Amino acid sequence: MVGLMKTLLTILTTIMMMNMCNGQTNREPVVRPATQANRFYTGDAGELSKEVDSLLALHRGETIFNNVAALIVPHAGYYFSGNVAAAAYMSVPKEKQYKRIFLLGPSHHEWLDGASVNTEADYYATPLGQVKVDHDVAVALTEADSVFRYEPRAHDREHCLEVQLPFLQRFFTLHSSLFTKDVPPIVPIIISTNDFQKLKRMADVLKPYLKDENLFIVSSDFSHYPKYEDACRVDARTGKAVESGDVEQFIAALEENARRGVPGLATSACGELAIATLLMMIDSTYEVKHLMYQNSGDAEESDHSRVVGYHAFAIVRNGRARTDTDFSLSEDEKRMLKEIALTSIKDSLNGRGIAVANSSLFTLHSSLKQKCGAFVSLHKHGRLRGCIGHFGEDMPLHEIVAEMARAAAFEDPRFMPVTADELSDIDIEISVLTPMRRIQSLDEFELHRHGVYIRKGYRSGTYLPQVADEVNWTKEEFVSHCAQDKAGIGWDGWKDAETELYVYEAIVF
Repeated sequence: MVGLMKTLLTILTTIMMMNMCNGQTNREPVVRPATQANRFYTGDAGELSKEVDSLLALHRGETIFNNVAALIVPHAGYYFSGNVAAAAYMSVPKEKQYKRIFLLGPSHHEWLDGASVNTEADYYATPLGQVKVDHDVAVALTEADSVFRYEPRAHDREHCLEVQLPFLQRFFTLHSSLFTKDVPPIVPIIISTNDFQKLKRMADVLKPYLKDENLFIVSSDFSHYPKYEDACRVDARTGKAVESGDVEQFIAALEENARRGVPGLATSACGELAIATLLMMIDSTYEVKHLMYQNSGDAEESDHSRVVGYHAFAIVRNGRARTDTDFSLSEDEKRMLKEIALTSIKDSLNGRGIAVANSSLFTLHSSLKQKCGAFVSLHKHGRLRGCIGHFGEDMPLHEIVAEMARAAAFEDPRFMPVTADELSDIDIEISVLTPMRRIQSLDEFELHRHGVYIRKGYRSGTYLPQVADEVNWTKEEFVSHCAQDKAGIGWDGWKDAETELYVYEAIVF
């Protein structure tokens, strides 16, 4: 019996020593509670699932980007900012599997003069369940640079990261395969310092993680507390700076907003430090895609005298985009777009506004709601009578066509406005544009297939793909003519290091 007892004791001791060597403990997992439930979103799991699912469904069929590296997402109450947040999440491919998600946001309660990474929590809780924390990576950040540390007070009451979790939980549940429904582990980071060099150090540590297996989410609202009209102007300026992908332009926009003395404006972006950190992590191989803008005044029965602004952005590697259905237009959809263009011109001739809200025309075809650019060209007896276009991916296709048709008929400075008497002789040609992709050399440009867009500073110009069918130019001549004749930067201006070249394709009908 004594021998048996000694043997059992030896076995138990060995197991304990092995556990100690492997770093195993018997402690209970640390769960960061859902402190913002019933404040920024409902605490009822069933209601929360339905609410988030309905918000995500509003953006089904919109542009999806194959190589999403990061998102910028608002973090207000779902009633106010949920629609914009959903636009960001639905730009991610539903089949994409990430190894981990880095969540970056501002501190609304504590000053840190650095960044706090939650190395204590094993899970974050929401009414929908728990999300695992990537503890190893969280610890690795704090070991990489002293600018990262763990401050419990930075996370205890903070809402900016927590409000993203139900969106992630429902997105991955709805769109992932049966075996990968869980949200990838998160790395929660709160940033609070106005020391630019510290932000640069954070960017340097985080940049190696900005690779295909990871997703970064920056949580930020934009203008705080100006009146509605001022918010739209301020947020447009800030949004354009973010879209540039240039941290210096972003900082300059914030300073410009502050100099203008906008009444009630407390900040242009509460997550400006996290946004700046992200912008310092990306280079010219990334493009920032603006997805949606609203402010709290757009919610029903909301106060327009004191609002908060919300942008959604996707940061994309190589800027290549696709849609749920590999975007194309049926013959019926092409016919409808021509009807929309003609109706827009007729309505303008009759003194009426553009009827973009006519649901009997537009709600039957989801492709007409895609956000993409378009040109409308008018010809009379085979000769150009007007041509105006828009590159931005900020409006639904049917609205762009209606706007550009009106502009081509009445605002092209090369021609007199179209009259009612000649309308029957006008032929309408529409070019629907695919998203632009930046190129680094002419080897990436295909004559007859690609249009080219050239930008240098405030000067820009473009040739549509079909221009190549009308001239006998080489690729270099095509681009040089565009630089000289359209952008006004000279024959060789496109070769300048400061000049940006983009290509796109067009569906012409």
